[in-house]
Amino acid sequence: MTGIICALKIEVDGLKQAMESPSEKTVAGLDFISGKINDKDVVLLECGIGKVNAAIGTQIMIDYYKPDVIINSGIAGSLSKELKIGDIVISNDCVEHDMNGTALGDPRGEIWYTDERRIDIPADKTTYEKLYSCCDGLSVNVKIGRVATGDIFVSSIKQREFIANQFDALCCEMEGGAVGHVCYRNKVPFAIIRSISDDLTNNEGMDFEKFRFLAAENSIKVMINFLNT
Repeated sequence: MTGIICALKIEVDGLKQAMESPSEKTVAGLDFISGKINDKDVVLLECGIGKVNAAIGTQIMIDYYKPDVIINSGIAGSLSKELKIGDIVISNDCVEHDMNGTALGDPRGEIWYTDERRIDIPADKTTYEKLYSCCDGLSVNVKIGRVATGDIFVSSIKQREFIANQFDALCCEMEGGAVGHVCYRNKVPFAIIRSISDDLTNNEGMDFEKFRFLAAENSIKVMINFLNT
């Protein structure tokens, strides 16, 4: 089974339309939708904004549905001058840029687990390479790299440049690192795919309401392709 955790409700709705005999279960106020897409077992979730919401939804999905892989999809802000509005980032790993134990002498972004400490959370190579190949045919720039996650909407160019320089990340958002964190501890393969909603130097760009439909349309195409291979 493939788990798909979305930041945008319209992504869930679009994938649900492609699903055969969808069935819904509500747990902890979250609606999980399961069924088949292209004869593949799939469970969908709109997790809500932020790391805690994403972590709750991911753990419940793993406990209840036992997915073989989880993909987190949504939008993100660019941390690279090479990534413009509409472009796509696929994770080879992710970090939590708001983890900050530097006052204790620890590196910024280091996560304290009970049995180890690390900064990077590795995505599944087979999954992110497959996602990359499923972007063929989209008229946008697609890059594989690091996704930075934090419980803050980063609008300041200086903040974005700091995150980019500190973590060598391509984009920033608010859920992917938490999904990756939970998957890593549960030994469930994962990857993140994000469409750029605003670039590094110009945060006005395309009207958000218009963009989110474009982002969802591209993400749905990629997910359908992923489930068709």
